Amino acid sequence: MAWVILVASGMLEAVWAAALSKSNGFRRLRPSLLFFAALILSMGGLAWAMRELPTGTAYAVWTGIGAVLTVLWGFSTRQEKATTARLGLLVLLVGSIIGLKVVS
Repeated sequence: MAWVILVASGMLEAVWAAALSKSNGFRRLRPSLLFFAALILSMGGLAWAMRELPTGTAYAVWTGIGAVLTVLWGFSTRQEKATTARLGLLVLLVGSIIGLKVVS
């Protein structure tokens, strides 16, 4: 169950990162509220997962999932350009996340 919570928390990390970007320095209410809600849920889930998982593994997986999804969001909104090198590095990052699960 800890892994499920950790993955969901990593996904929420991407939500709060995207909301932070859209909040315009906390000047826009809805993205700011979404940021704070997702941040609290994401951190809470990470803390919960860390009761059963090693700290380093949990944190690496949490940040990795958040980073991958945030970059994919940037690609989909055309804020970032999807290059072969970036896509390859994302595949490597996803492979590393899966590897951490396998060896845990």
